[in-house]
Amino acid sequence: MTMVVGLTGGIGSGKTTIANLFHDQFGIEIIDADVVAREVVEPGTRGLNAIAEYFGEQVLTSEGELDRAALRERIFSNVDEKKWLNNLLHPLIRQSITQQLSKVSSDYSLLVVPLLVENSWQPMIDRLLVIDVQPETQIARTRQRDGVSEDQVHSILASQASREERLSFADDVINNDAPLNEQTKQKLLSQVTVLHKKYLALSHSYL
Repeated sequence: MTMVVGLTGGIGSGKTTIANLFHDQFGIEIIDADVVAREVVEPGTRGLNAIAEYFGEQVLTSEGELDRAALRERIFSNVDEKKWLNNLLHPLIRQSITQQLSKVSSDYSLLVVPLLVENSWQPMIDRLLVIDVQPETQIARTRQRDGVSEDQVHSILASQASREERLSFADDVINNDAPLNEQTKQKLLSQVTVLHKKYLALSHSYL
């Protein structure tokens, strides 16, 4: 298996923007834990079948897909049900990610996990790249992107690792505070290029 670079950052840090630069400019394969989390509960999967059996048909849409809003509402104030769901999904997600990582053909891969530090995913990666931004930037971006209140963003931030904790685990850091325009995109690309060359050199020791 090739070297795995974990990519993480708090909400609104621009993880997708950075990951796409690695992919679009250098052909680095991306595995996104959020995408995998949706895949393991698609219709017909073991994950969705188990959820429907445990919670009942009310967490399914009329098309037989997972009704995420209904499920969130169900587990929101029930610690035991949330724990049951995590115990079901986390192993399925990790198993799928491991399978996908084994098929990577680029020199190294990016594993994008929003809550990598919070869920202790470090054993699955070889290096950790943290996308770092000021909390004020996170609040502004998330409010603009998702149309949510500042209180909601503060609540999300409180549930994630602090900026300091995340940085304490980092092997590499990209600062992404500036508003995204052509000028700042070029600055980001130069940071990504430096790291890409570094990761290429390191990846040869994993062959």
